[in-house]
Amino acid sequence: MLSYTLKRLAQAIPTMLIVITIAFFLMRIAPGGPFDGERALPPEIEANLMAAYHLDEPLWQQYFRYLGNLVQGDFGPSFKYKDFTVTELIMQGFPVSLQIGGLAILLALAIGLPLGIIAALKRNTAVDYTVMGTALAGIAVPNFVVAPVLALVFGVLLGWLPAGGWNDGALPNLILPVIALSIQQIAYIARMMRASMIEVMGSHYIRTARAKGLTEAEVVWRHALRPALLPVTSYLGPAIAGIITGSVVIEQIFGIPGIGRYFVQGALNRDYTLVMGTVVFYGALIVLMNLIVDLIYSALDPQIRYDD
Repeated sequence: MLSYTLKRLAQAIPTMLIVITIAFFLMRIAPGGPFDGERALPPEIEANLMAAYHLDEPLWQQYFRYLGNLVQGDFGPSFKYKDFTVTELIMQGFPVSLQIGGLAILLALAIGLPLGIIAALKRNTAVDYTVMGTALAGIAVPNFVVAPVLALVFGVLLGWLPAGGWNDGALPNLILPVIALSIQQIAYIARMMRASMIEVMGSHYIRTARAKGLTEAEVVWRHALRPALLPVTSYLGPAIAGIITGSVVIEQIFGIPGIGRYFVQGALNRDYTLVMGTVVFYGALIVLMNLIVDLIYSALDPQIRYDD
């Protein structure tokens, strides 16, 4: 297991290098720069700023300088958030995004898995059609539509919950963002679990278990559930990383100071180092989550083993 983990981490290095290279040069060829604004800076001041951040160097030299700093764990200073490094901004935003994203994933699993199992066991019935129809609607409606509607209805019209703000992560401020972020994930997980459960329930070993006289509940919980969870587990790797760092719209709508909001502001302000830092962090998180998923596979399915 240890050798497999180390091998996977080594294989991630060229992948991360490609991601970093593409993001670096795409940011540089985009129109505008970090010191462009409504008021043009005097040429001498702009030249001093460019020199201070090494932006006056050839592009290839900036690239290798960035890689050298990155190897030392230095994401560089933010061009727009004065007196803050990119690492400090990410560490400020990540706990917020982690809290919202983690709760959203837990809610999606708590609702999506039972719905998928029920739909599979009640296949081609009114229950199945209702669950899958609702799930399809959840997938079709994007969260940038759901979030304003939730804020308008429950925050403005009814006044039951705050329509925005963070308030140090108070429960009332978490409810609407978590629900808005989890709706699509509930739909995906429910549909995936239904399809997987239907396939597993038609397997030979399930028919053997029934022939031995086991109840339907014992067949589901003791024999069908674990293998049926494998596709969902595979999906959760990139989904968790994406929901934690990619909740850009939700954080903007509800005014939440997460990492996604920093990414948007960095892109709008041409804050090269901040955008690059969030891209690298996001890429590393996806690699880590995919590795964890692979390791969980062996716990769910005894036939899957990673030899040292």
